[in-house]
Amino acid sequence: MHLSRRNLLASATLAAAPRPPLHRGHVRTGFERLAADGYSLLKDQRVGVVTNPTGITRDALHIVDVMHRDPRVRLTAVFGPEHGFRGTAQAGGSEGRSTDPATGLPVYDTYLRSGQALADIFTAAGVDTVVFDIQDVGARFYTYIWTLYDCMAAARLAGKRFVVLDRPNPVTGREARGPVLHKEFATFVGRQPIAQAHGMTVAELARLFNGEFLDQPVRLDTVLMSGWRRQDRYDATALPWVPPSPNMPTPDTALVYSGTGMFEGTNLSEGRGTTRPFELLGAEGVDGRWAAAANELALPGVRFREAYFAPTFSKFAGRTVGGVQLHVTDRTAYDPVRTGIALLVTAKRVWADFAWRPDHWIDTLTGSARVRTMIDAGAGTDEVTGAWQDELAAFRRTRKGYLLYE
Repeated sequence: MHLSRRNLLASATLAAAPRPPLHRGHVRTGFERLAADGYSLLKDQRVGVVTNPTGITRDALHIVDVMHRDPRVRLTAVFGPEHGFRGTAQAGGSEGRSTDPATGLPVYDTYLRSGQALADIFTAAGVDTVVFDIQDVGARFYTYIWTLYDCMAAARLAGKRFVVLDRPNPVTGREARGPVLHKEFATFVGRQPIAQAHGMTVAELARLFNGEFLDQPVRLDTVLMSGWRRQDRYDATALPWVPPSPNMPTPDTALVYSGTGMFEGTNLSEGRGTTRPFELLGAEGVDGRWAAAANELALPGVRFREAYFAPTFSKFAGRTVGGVQLHVTDRTAYDPVRTGIALLVTAKRVWADFAWRPDHWIDTLTGSARVRTMIDAGAGTDEVTGAWQDELAAFRRTRKGYLLYE
């Protein structure tokens, strides 16, 4: 990446104005700043919005409803990601093509569409500018950032402009953690080589995608937040939380997800079908030895409670299973990816029936076969996490050039 191109990309960012010392609740999202500026970035444009239930104002109005009522915006289409525009579909599903009953706008389904097929949808919708406003949770295998990537690539193919409205990374943007995707493992839960916990906002990721990964850059504008600092967690923003997907009910879920989401690649329940998905983990035949083994590691910022639960759907639906519940005691010290690896290592050691999913989904989630093969070979937590440090350091160096906040 040449410096001149980075400077060109950076010039298309509507930056936050200098600000005085902040108190809790002073965060304004990209949409709030766009609206306060009179939607000048969208003037004389036919606009389509990629969004879902998280695209709301701080008084819990959806941005589609707000823009539809505003004569300064020519909103002509809505594009829904995985789970759908209204968020009713479970993991791996979407809501299909429809008409929004509140606004009469056409709603197009983008899920699992990319390249020319997605570009054709933007063309058919008759938009000039595609706007993206979705709350991310900070994990590489959460699909909304790859909806962002695919939509950027498709907008470039269709000759459309692209605008990203920024929102907080709910688990902070302090640092990147975990393994970096190997390109041969690229899928919709990881298109490009970024860290498992990327530590970036969607606007920062959009600039990274445009500068490092797209064959040709899209015409990109990013509208930043004001008042957000990299160390801020979601509860410091005073913004309302809307579950980005059915199994992401709270910011606490997001806090653990980049680590315990790896249990989707095993035969243990990752807590889907409970009120604490990704905080409750277990399977039939697991007992208190797992929590004890995990607590013996004295991992920073977390304790493990022996837990029993009966999922209402997904793995072990309607059956009682044993396992652990994570209790994060110090959010600053807590490392979700290292914790997730430690739980995989200890689960395999104490439960004889531990197994990976037959399709090796764990490789897709972690971005290579390394985690699976090292744990199968008897490696401990330090060995596994140590194996990715060089590639993580390289990603951190690249990432640094695209960060937009203090």
